[in-house]
Amino acid sequence: MPGGAADSGPVMAMRAPSSGSPGSAADAGGGAVPWRRFADEAPDLAGAVRDRLLAARHHVLATLRRDGSPRVSGTEVDFHGPDLVLGSLWGAVKAQDLRRDGRFAVHANPGDGSMRGGDAKVAGRAVEVRDPAELRAFVAAARPLEPFQLFRLLLTQAVLTTPAADGQHILVESWWPGSPVVRFARFPSYPPRRLDDQDPAPRG
Repeated sequence: MPGGAADSGPVMAMRAPSSGSPGSAADAGGGAVPWRRFADEAPDLAGAVRDRLLAARHHVLATLRRDGSPRVSGTEVDFHGPDLVLGSLWGAVKAQDLRRDGRFAVHANPGDGSMRGGDAKVAGRAVEVRDPAELRAFVAAARPLEPFQLFRLLLTQAVLTTPAADGQHILVESWWPGSPVVRFARFPSYPPRRLDDQDPAPRG
């Protein structure tokens, strides 16, 4: 929503250094890393984003069509063991998209519009889970409609946008693998101001 409270502006355009080494999980996911890496590197932000993903059942998934144009779909996400996962009915167009090109973004359901708890987004690469034992464990835990497809969501970025307690600006927090959380304050009439640990802006 350009210009709106959930617009993360120039922060979304920033790029962090690539992470991972050959043969690592990050390398297998094209530089994307499992959720547990996010939780290890940025536990407070990961906890807040997790809360938003679990606060509602339905979210919005962005994928790429065959011609490269965007597609948005309703989706459910969940945590299976240490991983953020996405399930789909077998052969759904979003699953076909992810099989062809794993790049995705998920925008968490914003709830009642108050942005209480923040407006959360994650992006990265989806990797289909094919291991029979892992799929059986997921069926036992989640009891999905069958047949289904399951994707592990590896992350390249997470963003949380939150109204500040003073009601006069919003706080944007961004994370990339291997980099510290970047925090910006955005005011209605001023360019974004980067914050550091000595200049905190508490979440609302």
